[in-house]
Amino acid sequence: MYTNGLILSFPKEIKLLIGVFLIVLSIGFYIGLLFVEETSSVNPNGIEEQYLGNEESEDALVMKFRKSDQEMLTLVHNHVLSMAIIFFLLAIIVYTTRLNKTLKLFLMIEPFVSVLLTFGGIYLLWKGILWMKYIVMFSGSLMVLSYSISILIIFFQLFEKKKHYK
Repeated sequence: MYTNGLILSFPKEIKLLIGVFLIVLSIGFYIGLLFVEETSSVNPNGIEEQYLGNEESEDALVMKFRKSDQEMLTLVHNHVLSMAIIFFLLAIIVYTTRLNKTLKLFLMIEPFVSVLLTFGGIYLLWKGILWMKYIVMFSGSLMVLSYSISILIIFFQLFEKKKHYK
């Protein structure tokens, strides 16, 4: 196998840079997931309540109000832009791994689809299309799974010893 351009052939300084970048990126990514868990209880009804509020519920432990237009546009805008950059950088690194081309392409492209479905779904949920909470839940889960698999594959190959591949 031609190894030039693959992550295993990178100089140790570049491998260290990629490793440190992915550690810091993952800390931020998974802290974001803790925030999602805290605010929506990671279930479809919690997602709905987070954006549409729960003012009419007398049983609510924490009162939540419907997000304003400005809050929703800011949330969707910030997440789509920042996650596009995150997943673009991650896709470039995934491209340098030794993987089946189909799996590699999936891991490179899927997160972008999930970002659009998740944050587009949150916006449409907020606009009143309540069944979008299930799309948001599924696409968000798939996004996290793709991210986690990509990170693990990169780390395994990042610190793999160079060998001759046929």
